[in-house]
Amino acid sequence: MIEETNEHSQSTDGDERRSWVPNRKQKPRKSKKEFDRKKMENLVDTEKPVYKGELDPRKKDPDRKPRSVSRSEEKVRAKAERLADADPNLAARKVVKITDFRDQYERCEASPGRLAALYATQQVRRRQAYAQEVIEATIDQSTISPQDRAFATLLTLGVVSSLGALDDVINRCLASPRDIKPDVRDALRISTYEVIYLRKAPHAAVDQGVELVRAVAPSASGLANAVLHRILTASETFPFGDPAKSLDALALTYAFPTWLARCLIEDMGAQAAVDFMRASNDPAPLYIHVNALKAEDDEVVSLFEEVGAKLEPVSAGGVNPSGCYHVPNSRVLTDGRIRRLFSQGKVLVSDAAAQAVAACVLEMGKPSSLLEVGAGRGTKTIMLQSDAQRMFGSQIALTSMDSHAFKTDLLRERAAEYGVELADVVTGNATRLDAVMPDRLFETVFIDAPCSGLGTLRRHQDIRWRIDEEKIDALADTGLDLLKSAAGHVALGGFIVYATCTVTYAENNGVVKRFLESPEGANFALAPIHGKACFSTQLTSGSPDAHFAARFVRKQ
Repeated sequence: MIEETNEHSQSTDGDERRSWVPNRKQKPRKSKKEFDRKKMENLVDTEKPVYKGELDPRKKDPDRKPRSVSRSEEKVRAKAERLADADPNLAARKVVKITDFRDQYERCEASPGRLAALYATQQVRRRQAYAQEVIEATIDQSTISPQDRAFATLLTLGVVSSLGALDDVINRCLASPRDIKPDVRDALRISTYEVIYLRKAPHAAVDQGVELVRAVAPSASGLANAVLHRILTASETFPFGDPAKSLDALALTYAFPTWLARCLIEDMGAQAAVDFMRASNDPAPLYIHVNALKAEDDEVVSLFEEVGAKLEPVSAGGVNPSGCYHVPNSRVLTDGRIRRLFSQGKVLVSDAAAQAVAACVLEMGKPSSLLEVGAGRGTKTIMLQSDAQRMFGSQIALTSMDSHAFKTDLLRERAAEYGVELADVVTGNATRLDAVMPDRLFETVFIDAPCSGLGTLRRHQDIRWRIDEEKIDALADTGLDLLKSAAGHVALGGFIVYATCTVTYAENNGVVKRFLESPEGANFALAPIHGKACFSTQLTSGSPDAHFAARFVRKQ
């Protein structure tokens, strides 16, 4: 049986094994603890509904303008739009700018905010897009009132974060769930979210729900009225069981898939898993990084104070990343003076835990060469060189790599905007480094591994309903492949830093153990990172995101 503990899942005790617990449509997981339902007693805070409606910090100001984009991002977006115009298959992915959402639907009496949320959630489903991106492209640029934009954003983020739980409730109230059309389900999800998780007044929720269904399928409005009244009745017994005894009820309480709730309990322990699920529905704090290549901290701190926000240095996992500050009032980002800091490359947004991971890459001293694997848009690239400037007075010989050409193109342009020097930028498959860069050795290899991203659920509300257990295992295998590939490109005495933004054992400690036990890892040993066997942050209310990192040193 697992022991009830508050210890984070990133335990480095390789002897603590986990056994698989069968579940329908699951394949055996690697090294799992036995699940003990009894440990769930007295863990659930039933007074707090899931996702109470708090917005992402960047969304809290209803008067905020759409975020400014860099010239490089504008070029990438323009290129994508040109491709969409030329290719009918891509045209469906293009978001059309909407100013008033009423002309998108049949005549109805639904409120502007609800219609905007309906349009946004439809776009998320149809295009498999990310909610934040759709919100920025549609709701934020619409002509509806600031109050309606804020409400539409609340509903959109709430629906995507509780998608499967909402469908569970809806299906219980339908005679034949498969017969309902996707557009009608989209409308019902919004009203169900209001009833179940926002606890809106029943009369308003039903009336507006019927109008939303009328907007997409007038003939189904009668059905909608009946179904919504059943949902009101069902809400009285939600989550349909005792969360302290039923895993399904516990998962519904926090709007998590049942398989994922089980996985978290197996990996983290019951109490820590419940704390994690509860915190994942809280608003995400806003952190910035001061780019030392372009600005001094005092300059940025003083300017934020002038506009009414006192920046506070931040600690993440016991680490105090240089240049990392918490912004207590996100409304200041709309001030022109603050916006100029961003446009000038002096400041960028990044979670404090991600900044701590970047800082740990250089804590062993200035490397003669560094390979960054999985550079993406280059946020950690910028922070690496900013930290190097602070620590060593100059930038390092940095080679950044990603598997997608459009990302490396964007990386080059962002690097120029932020004053970052790059020794090389490589596009290629990092699990095949021997083919991409034969015979090249680096003193340090930093692997920002692809992962499930479960540690960032507050910022990426879509993840929990898009990921599955097989995907987690596949991502863990990719992380192992990246480590094995990098092993042959580390100089004697050099280091590999492996990092993720997730909390699963399979992707974190599991990968570390499998690498050390592999032939490629035979010449490596774990080295301290920030003075510990591994670096990890726990997700709690108001904390940075949950990140993980481990360091390996090549012995021979």
